[in-house]
Amino acid sequence: DRQTLVAVLQFLRRSNLRESEEILRREARLLGDDLGGSVATVATSSPGVAAIAAVPPGKGEARGDCGVGPSSRREPREVGSPCAARSLGASSPSSKITNSGDVIGGAVVVEDQPDVSAVLSAYNQQGDPTLYEEYYSGLKHFIECSLDCHRAELSQLFYPLFVHMYLELVYNQHESEAKSFFERFHGDQECYYQDDLRVLSSLTKKEHMKGNETMLDFRTSKFVLRISRDSYQLLKRHLQEKQNNQIWNIVQEHLYIDIFDGMPRSKQQIDAMVGSLAGEAKREANKAKVFFGLLKEPEFDVPLDDEDEEGENEEGKPKKKKPKKDNVGSKSKKQDPNAPPQNRIPLPELKDSDKLDKVMNMKEAARRVRLGPECLPSICFYTFLNAYQGLTAVDITDDSSMIVGGFADSTVRVWSVTPKKLRSVKTAADLSLIDKESDDVLERIMDEKTASELKILYGHSGPVYGTSFSPDRNYLLSCSEDGTVRLWSLQTFTCLVGYKGHNYPVWDTQFSPYGYYFVSGGHDRVARLWATDHYQPLRIFAGHLADVTSTRFHPNSNYIATGSADRTIRLWDVLNGNCVRIFTGHKGPIHSLAFSPNGRFLATGATDGRVLLWDIGHGLMVGELKGHTDTIYALRFSRDGEILASGSMDNTVRLWDAVKAFEDLETDDFTTATGHINLPENSQDLLLGTYMTKSTPVVHLHFTRRNLLLAAGAYSSQ
Repeated sequence: DRQTLVAVLQFLRRSNLRESEEILRREARLLGDDLGGSVATVATSSPGVAAIAAVPPGKGEARGDCGVGPSSRREPREVGSPCAARSLGASSPSSKITNSGDVIGGAVVVEDQPDVSAVLSAYNQQGDPTLYEEYYSGLKHFIECSLDCHRAELSQLFYPLFVHMYLELVYNQHESEAKSFFERFHGDQECYYQDDLRVLSSLTKKEHMKGNETMLDFRTSKFVLRISRDSYQLLKRHLQEKQNNQIWNIVQEHLYIDIFDGMPRSKQQIDAMVGSLAGEAKREANKAKVFFGLLKEPEFDVPLDDEDEEGENEEGKPKKKKPKKDNVGSKSKKQDPNAPPQNRIPLPELKDSDKLDKVMNMKEAARRVRLGPECLPSICFYTFLNAYQGLTAVDITDDSSMIVGGFADSTVRVWSVTPKKLRSVKTAADLSLIDKESDDVLERIMDEKTASELKILYGHSGPVYGTSFSPDRNYLLSCSEDGTVRLWSLQTFTCLVGYKGHNYPVWDTQFSPYGYYFVSGGHDRVARLWATDHYQPLRIFAGHLADVTSTRFHPNSNYIATGSADRTIRLWDVLNGNCVRIFTGHKGPIHSLAFSPNGRFLATGATDGRVLLWDIGHGLMVGELKGHTDTIYALRFSRDGEILASGSMDNTVRLWDAVKAFEDLETDDFTTATGHINLPENSQDLLLGTYMTKSTPVVHLHFTRRNLLLAAGAYSSQ
């Protein structure tokens, strides 16, 4: 608490332990001499507290050196550095330092934006610039000559060390040394870091580093490496024997080494998990409990006794389906043991129209085709022709009656894909003449004169990157490059609200499967949770290091998955805004996400052309589907979860056997603890079919309630 903290600081000042005082102050975000007069009384009145609490800051006795000598026998889990005094910005993102801050009641509120000069000053240490190449090649030689079992793990150090050493040279204005260092070693880095290296190669002067976001990310978030204890000991011994302080300092200050006990991982196991901007996820990040089960359905009488449906879900998301369809009426009403409590987050009440729709849904479900390797779905492709305005987003209603396209000319176009035309509600004057008691009042309020197959919605001032129908089909969301998310009425085909929260382009938006809530993600690196009747966001999910490119609600609406250009996927808890899962493994920005209907698994697709499968409960990667040759923009599970469909820029739709992909998973405690994942190399066995279009990239996929697969994209004439 604050009082104890202040007492400790006072004690350190009296004992002339200035350096420790500085470190503690920085860690606690107390800047400047703002300890105030009231503090002195606290310190004197509780000398006991001060004396006891003063022990931790002094525990690194070797304050001057960086603990390379034999004096540092500590084996910290995080390689912490007593030398942090030198590195202002080396702390984790949670404690970014700024020079500005308002004093409120004696405490300084530190803004959460890293102050650029503070972040960069960590590079002030002057090693001999001419020796950097020697240091790096020495380490490289050592790692390449080590035993095979350690080599793969230690090779992970190459990339973060290369970046930090290069930036250190640039910052200290050794430009020619930096250039030759880059040219000599950039070819050794893994192929999946090519894009980052391209950005890095353009940073050749100290001034360039100031405004570069990639740079700041790399500096403020410690790069995470997961290494077995044996490999770590080997590395530490080598660096201490060689007295290689320069590299050891970087390891201490800029890397987070997550040490595990057990066998070192193989090259294959490491390659599957690395590749994101900040290395792998710490194992701690995926330990929280996640309620991935489905909510119990409300009970109401239906002609067909089959209440096993999940909330109206938009976009025909593969939710709300039972894994097995054999005993249609005899579904037990027991609560799923993994489900969140029914009232964990407030969900909207079911309206009468929702109940009617559920009944329809159940009747359709009774006629649903059971898919499998022997029974693949038919695919109906909606091609947008002459879409010179550039098709940028598509969505289809859950009952497959309407399709919407978002375009680069800032329009949103809604089509009816059934014979029933789209009609607006009559004007207020005409509505007052209607007999409100008549049985067909819902028909009478619609204006026949407005009937048409297509409605165009104007309002955005930039390309529309995301669209989403509400589960009840009364509303439509669209998000755009103009930084807004708009809510449109499908009764009047007008804009009801413009939600302004993002200051930059918004890349994706999606309604909750229960309606009312929706999520948006954009270039400002955060996702926001909104409710239709609030003009401010309810939650802001911050943590990604680059644009949030895609967003998805979990079928039970308690969680949101976000995919980002930092090449990670995060799962957020809607209730408290916490990040409960971080998945790393993709080698490019994430562009598609899909939850399995039972809520247990997540499929993700990216620009690397791979579909990765994740077990949400255990927080593990459980499969990799290879086959696509370009970005995957669409993923969807069939209604019962037997088939996963993926659509890509390579003009194909591929169908995968989801049942087989998820059976016999090895999620024992050891795997969970160490992350030794063994991905079966069976993409070809799981691939059930590949369907080419003539020249149409696949932008959207949707399974109808009877398991017909609808696909959509714009014909490109190259």
